[in-house]
Amino acid sequence: MKAGLALTLAILLAACGAGEDAADGEAKPVALVALAPAQQGTVDETLTVYGAVEAGAMGKHVLAAPAEATVVAIEAPVGTKVGAGQVIVRLAPSPTSKLDYAKAATDAATAQAAYARAQRLRADGLVSDADVETARAAAQSASTTRASLGARNGALTLRAPTAGFVESVASAPGDLVAAGTAVASIAGSGNLRARFGLDPSQASRIRPGMVIRVTPPSGVPFSAPVLSVDPVVDPTTRLASLFINVPPGSGIGTNSALNGQLDLGSNGGGAALTIPYGALLDDAGQPFVFVVSKGVAHRRDVETGPVSGDRVVIVNGVKPGDQVVTEGGTALEDGMQVRTK
Repeated sequence: MKAGLALTLAILLAACGAGEDAADGEAKPVALVALAPAQQGTVDETLTVYGAVEAGAMGKHVLAAPAEATVVAIEAPVGTKVGAGQVIVRLAPSPTSKLDYAKAATDAATAQAAYARAQRLRADGLVSDADVETARAAAQSASTTRASLGARNGALTLRAPTAGFVESVASAPGDLVAAGTAVASIAGSGNLRARFGLDPSQASRIRPGMVIRVTPPSGVPFSAPVLSVDPVVDPTTRLASLFINVPPGSGIGTNSALNGQLDLGSNGGGAALTIPYGALLDDAGQPFVFVVSKGVAHRRDVETGPVSGDRVVIVNGVKPGDQVVTEGGTALEDGMQVRTK
């Protein structure tokens, strides 16, 4: 009896031991990654800025309604490339404008008849020369008013005064616009500039004449000197502004989005610790990297500095020679085993 019980216990213990050995033998997850060392070196700092094209100081032309009118059609919407004389907006006289012209025409006819009557009466000696002159002046004034209103009502087809791009259209078909109201604006193609938003802390580092490399969404990339820097912070964007002239023939129009790069020079010859930009990860605004040591990845929160080409300066969190993960980092967790590609 005792021998049988001992045999059963021995079998159970052997089975438990075998289960533990099997669990210990299960392979832990191993991630496949690429590594690169953190290196010391001189950094050529590049600043990236974003902006848009706008009309230059002498390149904007406003098209206004010459009389109260109704918008009939928008022939060239915003962004359209137009030639000199091309129709932008068609207007039609409003009921008030038509009435004003009809009244002016009647007044002119009445004044002209009164002038003719005064001339006849003068010939009969019934009125003075002064009376005739008064009637003549009234007729001339009424005729001028009629001609002016007629010219305004006849100039309600708004055309581009120069080649360029339609920058804005302030009205829609059916709208009633008062005399003198700006209906559309044209940015001349030969006078465009670009405004870039700039971190206020960087504004003092930018000087007129520095070259910015600009990449438009369409067209050919170009380089241009910095025209000016406005350090005053825009209350909406909270950015300072940098301006350049857009060279003729760039093929871009107003409101086109641009991005540019400025070389700010080296870090003065001092050593800076850099890693490939591709190694940098982000956790709710906190930049971090994975550093691999003895086949295990460890998360390191870092403080970053300027970007130089495809590398970024690390101010704190990584030491020279640390092997950082450049590929495969998004699948890692702290403490995960890795093997290199």
